[in-house]
Amino acid sequence: MDKEKIEGYLNIAKKAGYLLIGGENIENAILHNRKIYLVLYEPSIQKNSLKIIRKAEERAILTKSLEGISNYIKIKNCKIIALKNKNLSDIIYNIIG
Repeated sequence: MDKEKIEGYLNIAKKAGYLLIGGENIENAILHNRKIYLVLYEPSIQKNSLKIIRKAEERAILTKSLEGISNYIKIKNCKIIALKNKNLSDIIYNIIG
């Protein structure tokens, strides 16, 4: 896994407005059928965030565990993010493996 590439693509997504940060934002987007293509989460997330992951998986949204998300996007204590761009989502998903 190439951490620099992942960080670069996540920063592109953040600057372009394709990144949803936090469980509440992601849950609202899922409930309102907004386009989300990938949900990344810390392995140590809480029960409420796990429910969001299950909802995403039920709607055929890719999910992937990624250690150190807050370091990648430079936001403290961030445990869950989602991408709203298909191409960036596919690239990041393939890099993570």
